[in-house]
Amino acid sequence: MKEIILMRHAKSSWKDAEIKDFDRPLNKRGKKDAPKMGKILLEKDIIPDRIFSSSAKRARLTAEAVAKSISYADDVIYMEELYLAEPETILNVLKNQADEFNRIMFVGHNPGMEWFLQMMCGEVVSLPTATVAHIRIPIDHWGDLDEEVEGDLLNRWKPKKQDD
Repeated sequence: MKEIILMRHAKSSWKDAEIKDFDRPLNKRGKKDAPKMGKILLEKDIIPDRIFSSSAKRARLTAEAVAKSISYADDVIYMEELYLAEPETILNVLKNQADEFNRIMFVGHNPGMEWFLQMMCGEVVSLPTATVAHIRIPIDHWGDLDEEVEGDLLNRWKPKKQDD
């Protein structure tokens, strides 16, 4: 069995209208939520073997905050193609991973993250900013992953729910 962790980037700032979408930083809430969600992964012992992130600033900052809060030892892999990626892009990255990695995390953007989650689990699930979804996939080899493989959504954590 393989596992995928999807995380939509934390809340970003729209304060400066001159900044390109790709370069938007996290806002105050995003800076608080990103490490909080990493701590949830740590508490649940759901530590990824590998973390991929969009190279957009808000996704990079989210991935870095999560990696720090879980004491992730490796480098986060930043990929331009994950910026506003379609589900097929995420799928192709996964299909090319070594089988030694059992749990892979993606930090990215909607709508592609939600569409990928729907493709993998067969249900429509929303991913507000900084939300984390944990999926189990019934395969032993990443190369066997395709659109027909149906996984199980094990859990989903929203930062606002964690404040309760």
